[in-house]
Formats: sequence, C-alpha cells, structure tokens
Amino acid sequence: MHILITGGAGFIGSHVVRHFVAAYPQYAITNLDKLTYAGNLENLRDVEDSQNYRFVRADITDSAAMLELFEKEDFDGVIHLAAESHVDRSIVSPTEFVMTNVLGTVNLLNAARAVWKEDFSGKLFYHVSTDEVYGALGKDGAFTETTSYDPHSPYSASKASSDHFVRAYHDTYGMPAVISNCSNNYGPYQFPEKLIPLFINNIRNNKPLPVYGKGENVRDWLWVVDHAQAIDVIYHNGEPGETYNIGGRNEWKNIDLIRLLCRIMDRKLGRVEGESEKLISYVTDRAGHDFRYAIDSSKLQKELGWLPSLQFEEGLEKTVDWYLDNQEWLDHVTSGEYQRYYEEMYGD
Repeated sequence: MHILITGGAGFIGSHVVRHFVAAYPQYAITNLDKLTYAGNLENLRDVEDSQNYRFVRADITDSAAMLELFEKEDFDGVIHLAAESHVDRSIVSPTEFVMTNVLGTVNLLNAARAVWKEDFSGKLFYHVSTDEVYGALGKDGAFTETTSYDPHSPYSASKASSDHFVRAYHDTYGMPAVISNCSNNYGPYQFPEKLIPLFINNIRNNKPLPVYGKGENVRDWLWVVDHAQAIDVIYHNGEPGETYNIGGRNEWKNIDLIRLLCRIMDRKLGRVEGESEKLISYVTDRAGHDFRYAIDSSKLQKELGWLPSLQFEEGLEKTVDWYLDNQEWLDHVTSGEYQRYYEEMYGD
C-alpha cells in the first residue's frame, strides 16, 4: 500500500508520518510538504532513513504538480493534513488560508479522482479537520458529528469549506472519503507560536505570557500521539462517507492551563513556586475568539474502539520534559535555523 501524507513535516503531520512508518513497514509512505514556516524536517530525523519513507517538497495549490505526482506514484490513499492553521495569521491574511485550505484540498481531490478514474476499490481520501468549524459552545454540551457548522474566523471558515468539498466529492463522484474533526493538539514538535510551546519558551526565557481577555476561554486538549493513533484507526476501519470527532476529554480554561504550566516549569527549572506566574499579562481579546470548544468522541469510541491514553496533567508533564530536553530544536525553530535543514539534506 502506498499512502500520501500531506503536511507531514508539520506538528501533527510529523507524528502521523512517524506512526505509519514505524507501524506499517510494509507500506510505502510519501510525505508531501511545502516547508512553509511550520514545516520542519528536523521533526522527522528519526525516520528519514527508513526504507519505506520518502519526502517530496511540493505545494498543494499547484494543481499540475499534484496531478503529475498522483500519476507518477499511483497512491492507494491520502491522509490530508496540509493546511494553514493559525487563527491569528488567518485574521491578517485570509486569502492565504483560502488558497491552501480550500483550493489545495480541491486540487488533491481532483488529482485523486483523475488517477483513480472512478475505480475506487481499495482507495481512501482522509481529510483531517478541526473542531473550530462548529463555532463556539456555551457552558454546557459538546460538539458531535451532527453539530451544524458555524465558523467564526477565516481559518475555521476555510476548513469548513474544505470539509464540504470532501463530502461533495463523496456524494457526487463516489470518492471514498472520511473526515475527522479534532480538538486542540499538544505535545512534542509543535511550532512555538501555539500557546503551550510558546509559553514554555517564554517562561524559560523570562518573557511575558500574554493572555487573551480574562483567560476564561475553554479548550479540549488532545495528546498529539493519541491523535495519530486515532487517525490510524479511522484510516483502516472508518466507514467512507462518515465523520469522526477526536477529542481528549480534557477541558481547561486557558488561564488554569497557564497557571498549571507555570507551576510545572517552576518545579522543573528549580524556581520558587509562583515565580513564573508573575510573567502573566492580560491583553485585548482576539477578534472572533470562540468561548468554548468541547468534543464528544463517543462515536469513535463505540464504533472503532479508540480512547485517549493520557489525561492532560500527565501529557503536559511529558510535553514540558520534551521541550526542556530538546532545547536545541526549540532554539532552531525560534531562530529560523531549522529552515536550513532541507538544503543540508537535499542540496537545494
């Protein structure tokens, strides 16, 4: 079996690539990534020499390149993670999110359809999406697979659109496709513009910890390794045409998470408890900042048997340990040095 994983040099994508390369040595795994700011091949040093792995640098917005790649490789399946994913960036540059998240997804669907030629036996297009397409929740309830879409940011609107296109290709052309919508991921190799690695790095360097509004927004946190394992389960056992929600059952207010992170960092760094909390500062809330997300993943549990393996406190300890043990990786990312790794590996 030959699987294309798009966005495989990114945070979640690198964990999915690593998982599939290790778990399925009989598969051929092709990692396609444009290597924008969030794509980092240093994330995959441990698998880059594996016999069943190869890397292709390409842009999913290039329709001709996608068709050529599909014609050359004849993939059996696609796990599509390539996306612009940072809400703040989408507010500044929404068109970039439309191009990558919407047009890029359609280009992949068109290439798969053209090469598979309506013979979809043994084929699957798996689209990885987000819980943000559902909008915001009040104090109670959780998103299910039947929750109506109500995106509030350019990022979530672009992901909602790409979800609709995947479903449309399933309904119109019979494309075997599945979609998963996940909650906030955390863990090793996350680009440090996201909350947890950003604040770990800021605490390490005694820099301010800017908190939106009062910090009362609530998120459900998912250990990224659990997410990769859920993707495996859905890819191999999910029903084409279905959607599966993936959540960590770990709801936390942002400010409570940050205070917990400060306590962990104080202990790990040998500081007096409470020292890092002094770095917290409150800033103007982000435009369109959804109050609460929560995922009901009972469908995935009941139908496919997946459950998260870690509670948040344990996962956060593991995450902090990883960043403190891999400060060179963190320094390379924050300095931009990581972007030289492709040239060193591939010579252009």
